[in-house]
Amino acid sequence: MQEQELWQSVLGDLEVQISRPNFLTWLKNSRLIDSKEGVVVVALPNNFAKEWVENKYNKLILGSLRTFNETIKRVEFIVEGSLIKIPKPKKLIPSLSLEKQLTFSELKIDPQTNLNPRYTLNSFVVGSANELAYAAGQAIIEKIGHRYNPLFVYGGTGLGKTHLIQAVGNEIKNVYKDGVRVKYVSSEKFTNDVVWAIRNKRMDDLKNNYRQLDVLIVDDIQFIGGKEKTEEEFFHIFNTLYQDNKQVVISSDRPPKAIPILEERLRSRFEGGMITDITYPDYEMRFAIIKTKLQERNCALPDEVIDIVAKKVQRNVREIEGILNKLIFYQSTYSNNFNFKAVEKIINETVDRVASNVNPNQVIKAVASFFEISPTDLIGRGRKKEIVEPRQIAIYLLRDMLKMSYPYIAEKIGKRDHTTAIYAYEKINNSIDKDPNLNQKILMIKELVYKSE
Repeated sequence: MQEQELWQSVLGDLEVQISRPNFLTWLKNSRLIDSKEGVVVVALPNNFAKEWVENKYNKLILGSLRTFNETIKRVEFIVEGSLIKIPKPKKLIPSLSLEKQLTFSELKIDPQTNLNPRYTLNSFVVGSANELAYAAGQAIIEKIGHRYNPLFVYGGTGLGKTHLIQAVGNEIKNVYKDGVRVKYVSSEKFTNDVVWAIRNKRMDDLKNNYRQLDVLIVDDIQFIGGKEKTEEEFFHIFNTLYQDNKQVVISSDRPPKAIPILEERLRSRFEGGMITDITYPDYEMRFAIIKTKLQERNCALPDEVIDIVAKKVQRNVREIEGILNKLIFYQSTYSNNFNFKAVEKIINETVDRVASNVNPNQVIKAVASFFEISPTDLIGRGRKKEIVEPRQIAIYLLRDMLKMSYPYIAEKIGKRDHTTAIYAYEKINNSIDKDPNLNQKILMIKELVYKSE
């Protein structure tokens, strides 16, 4: 169990440091199978995964392992083809066990709905950041297809969009049983369905499968932007469901008007329903989320420790979970040395390590992508009105995230005088607490930065 405890904690740490898709693709199905004499052996499901992780994440994994165990000197990777079939242990570590252990069958994704039964409304922490989205979800459960149709929920990464929309689907199944046909799909899954139907000349079957639903839930709709055939088929399916008073629930990382290269007719359909956002949780909500996560794991941390986590970890719920996994591991393994100084060190090391992977070009590309302008225009000397705010935000982020000097930033952004950089930084810094919209823009751009590699 000690090896499993260590690896689960390392995975929690790595999930905070790399993008979610990369974590799921390369590391989710990994397993630590041996650890002795300073050498850790990690198994991966195939040769391709082994080579990729070995080349790209070796140093990152070793660094994370050494954070938990300083005696580790080397990581070796092997291939274990049967890895995916191995069931997960019922308990990660004693302090992480659930009050009521769920069986493997209870954790299965429902093959008919694609819903994960662990996402429930009861486990969704409600606060000022998400109360409108939560209320809208409850309203459509009461009257499917007649209130807030479509329901469009948007917000940054790791804020609970997937949890909420799947919880709504699960609640509908619980309330209406087999009387309502529900299906949850990611935009990637929908795109794959369209590609499969085209290749196999089964487009009519695809349309019929989706059109017979009573509730269609689509996650991360922004990824269908620019995929012409996928957008076309989704448009026709959406129209059929909408005209028949069938419920459509959609999530995205941004509002419809901000999704690049999305067909105007789809954008118009999305904007015709209820659009609600999930914003970044405030201190009180983060504190409540931590309490809830600890309760789910049937373990406890002092309120003073929770206070430190809630104050310092502000980006998203997923980052909070990663930090909690690390703290709980330390508490259970090094209980005698678990104090506030150790807690602050753990948090600061994790947050600083994530930030250390960021470079100026990532910041510039993220700002340009968010505002749908070219990086060349952003760092150029042009003075178009639509470039002013993005450029000031880029300057602010280069200073705030990377602690770069004003002369360097001024040189990077259009070879300007350093006083221009000072003015831009102070303007954004003074406005960020007064302007919620500006604050949200900056937080969402930071998420884009952290997701890029």
